[in-house]
Amino acid sequence: MRKKILLFISIVILTMLILFGIEHFSSLNKKSQEILSSEAQPTQNTEDTSLIVNIPKKEDVTINMSVIGDIMCHNSQYQDAFNGSTYDFSYVFSDIKDYISNADIAIGNLETTFAGAERGYSNYPTFNTPEQLAYNLKDFGIDVVSTANNHCMDTGYKGLVSTLNYLDDAGISHTGTSRSLEEQNTVLIKNVNGIKIAFLSFTYGTNGIPVSSQRDYSVNLISDDLILTQLELAKEQNPDLICVSMHWGIEYQNTQNKEQERLADLLFQNGTDIILGSHPHVLQPMEKRTITLDDGSTKDGFVIYSLGNFMSGQTKERTRNSIILNIELTKNGETNKTTIGKVTYTPIYMYKNTSRNKQKYLVMDIEKALNNYNSGNHIISSNTYSTLQTELTRIKNTIGENLD
Repeated sequence: MRKKILLFISIVILTMLILFGIEHFSSLNKKSQEILSSEAQPTQNTEDTSLIVNIPKKEDVTINMSVIGDIMCHNSQYQDAFNGSTYDFSYVFSDIKDYISNADIAIGNLETTFAGAERGYSNYPTFNTPEQLAYNLKDFGIDVVSTANNHCMDTGYKGLVSTLNYLDDAGISHTGTSRSLEEQNTVLIKNVNGIKIAFLSFTYGTNGIPVSSQRDYSVNLISDDLILTQLELAKEQNPDLICVSMHWGIEYQNTQNKEQERLADLLFQNGTDIILGSHPHVLQPMEKRTITLDDGSTKDGFVIYSLGNFMSGQTKERTRNSIILNIELTKNGETNKTTIGKVTYTPIYMYKNTSRNKQKYLVMDIEKALNNYNSGNHIISSNTYSTLQTELTRIKNTIGENLD
């Protein structure tokens, strides 16, 4: 009996020892796992932290676009530029050269042709200008010219082609007239410090000189269909901005007409951001707009209905005043959206110094000339001073103040 009791006690003690050992091992294992987990966790955090990269914020880009009006050349001008052996128009721009050369991109409307000396240089109504003007314009700082206007066919299709060839040789880009269908359908794109701008150009007509149906690509004549087609081609290039030059309106009228306004609306609603008008040979108003698109979104828009004459031999005072337009464009580095900022202008006047035998013409900064005169630097006469005051007032009454 005693042996049975001892055996029972031994079994109980052994069972208790086994149970205690299992519990103790489980506790130790749990603590070991916690220790391992706590040791591993900081290593994981350290690795995650080491993968964090500070990406620098993309900076905004701002450029200045300068725009001039009609570049014309009457016989009085090219005769004035002839020095006995060649032609040189550079003196015409000497007073305002820095205004263009300091721009990031500069644009004008070339309202003449370069058909070559063999054709014979000619005046209104069919302009053929010494081709040296193209090279002088490039040296002046002009990057792009619109060639779609009512004088682009003055020397026929051959003259149109010759004009584009001379512009290519001078290094000036062009839009509005073409040597082939492929060229017409190739939208002019300029990348200016990271801002991609598409340029298009259209004209109401060619002064009754027919454009061959076999070469209808040669001139961008204004029609809703062609405008929409060209805008679609431009948008396919994913530009930041689309700038369209329009040769439209009524000559010598200082206000736009209903058709200009209709076309401006059409252009804005279909992707155009900037509209640059020409043809009236006098200034017409400018405005900034907030454009509401079909999807409800909004964007900036700017139009100047006419820039007037930049250079010409016309004699009426209101055809001799104009502006150098400056448009500030900013591309947001984070959103990549490009907006139109300040729009400012420099009033200019096509001055003719009749006391000189040569180099009479000068595109003059009106306000600088007035200030010089008031300071005792009488380069201009008192009569010219009075004229410049009148034209400055006329400009401001037509254009208004600078736009923010």
